[in-house]
Amino acid sequence: MFNGGVNPLFGDPTSPETDGTSASDVTSIPRRWRALAGAVAAGLAVAVAEFVGGLTGLVTGTGVTLVGAVGDWFIDTIGRPLAAPAIDSLGGWSKPLLVVGIVAVCLGLGALVGVASHRRRHLAALAFGAAGLAGAAAAIGVEGASVAGAVVAAGGGALSGWWALGWLLGLAGGRSALPMTTTRSLTAEPMTGPGTTRRRFLGFAGLTAAVGVVAAVAGRALQGSSVAETARSSVRLPAATTTPGVSRIGAAGTEFTTPGLSPLITPNADFYRIDTALVLPDVNPTDWSLTIDGMVDRPVTITFDELLAMPMVEEVVTLACVSNPVGGSLVGTAVWQGVPLATLLAQAGVQPTAQQLVGRSVDGFTVGFPVEAATDGRVALVAVGMNGEPLPVRNGFPARLVVAGLYGYVSATKWLRQIELTTWDAFDPYWIPRGWAREAPVRTQSRIDVPTNGSTVRPGPVPIAGVAWAPDTGIERVEVRVDDGPWVPAELSEPLSNDAWRQWVWTWDATAGLHTIRVRATDRTGFTQPEGPRPVAPDGAEGWHTRRVTVAD
Repeated sequence: MFNGGVNPLFGDPTSPETDGTSASDVTSIPRRWRALAGAVAAGLAVAVAEFVGGLTGLVTGTGVTLVGAVGDWFIDTIGRPLAAPAIDSLGGWSKPLLVVGIVAVCLGLGALVGVASHRRRHLAALAFGAAGLAGAAAAIGVEGASVAGAVVAAGGGALSGWWALGWLLGLAGGRSALPMTTTRSLTAEPMTGPGTTRRRFLGFAGLTAAVGVVAAVAGRALQGSSVAETARSSVRLPAATTTPGVSRIGAAGTEFTTPGLSPLITPNADFYRIDTALVLPDVNPTDWSLTIDGMVDRPVTITFDELLAMPMVEEVVTLACVSNPVGGSLVGTAVWQGVPLATLLAQAGVQPTAQQLVGRSVDGFTVGFPVEAATDGRVALVAVGMNGEPLPVRNGFPARLVVAGLYGYVSATKWLRQIELTTWDAFDPYWIPRGWAREAPVRTQSRIDVPTNGSTVRPGPVPIAGVAWAPDTGIERVEVRVDDGPWVPAELSEPLSNDAWRQWVWTWDATAGLHTIRVRATDRTGFTQPEGPRPVAPDGAEGWHTRRVTVAD
């Protein structure tokens, strides 16, 4: 009900019993005002849906974000061909920018609805209703989402957007600022003067937008209090040991402290995140279990408590994303705690004809790697801990796969729920139909952390430092070259493991001018990085990382 009981878009503006805004009033509203009203209304609809989704999470225990759900649907359907290029070019920014893009599209469509509503008075109801249905459908498809919560959030957003558009167009047409009066005496007479109408309309449009921002922020805050986060805070990891009889763990030497150099162990908050989940799966470990089935003698189901009760090991492993360019930051090293994958597979009894181990996430993502990678002696874990803490939710809580020496897209299943033993011909994991290589060992790589590219340094001693990795082979040597000079060996930190990166430092006697610095690494098999360059697709980048610096007083 708007302006005396009639919605200016959908009521009966010709009735003598109402003082609602007439069709001619709406038609006479400037086009840019109608567009603004539609965009603001759409923004409010999105914000209210996010707020209600977070609020229902407090009641049902499973909050829902419609924006995130729509984003996941986009990635899994329309956006599949765009996912890899987006990760390649944007890295960790790809998800925030996708969210911004979804909101921008909603605002744009809202503007179009606002402009067109004067010709088709029921278009707004249809548009907001359809958007609500689409959002609800996407949210219901999210693992563990509450159907009731999704419907309530979508319905609340659609109704608020429809209401706001009618109200704002009523204001733009010169009617009262009171949106839902039913008594004629409470409805102001039409405002006089275009300046007054314009100021009133813009003022209330701004107020509506501000309410939307507050609702969106509040909704995100409510959604941050997830079941998984709450459960994670109460998990106590059992004691763990290093794998007995394995020589890959060496004596940890003093960590280099060159300013700007990556630490040997990447803090959890700084560890890169690349996955297809726009909405983090909200997994309650009480309800979680891991199933091992397929080509096995005895299918096995393991609860979280049963997993924690098994003998655990700690391993230092560097993980890298296949989309990491030469010198990129999509790589990190952590101390992972978990149960050896080989131990779990032995319980199930892998059949000799099994070729591929498929890891399935609760959100539907899949990886696949050779069965031998879980049984050939390399580090392969169902991990529950990271750097002495339970896995962060963003890194796979309650359990994930960690396999040394393989890129994450074929091995690192976060939010793990199933391990299936099968053949190569029987199943293609998520990224394989999208043109990426089926088998993807991590390439030997090195990176210059300092000095930064394009920086200016003073003449004299200048530390050049970085990290190099070749899991599960190990780094043997790192060399640095300035301009066309000789390759000079750098000093290496003591290895934490063959699966972890090593820091390296070389002191350069810098002379004035513009200089090019290059680095290359040699692993313990004797393989030295080629010059490249080789692109990230289909199985990882290759080449010497290069920095250009100026030496001047």
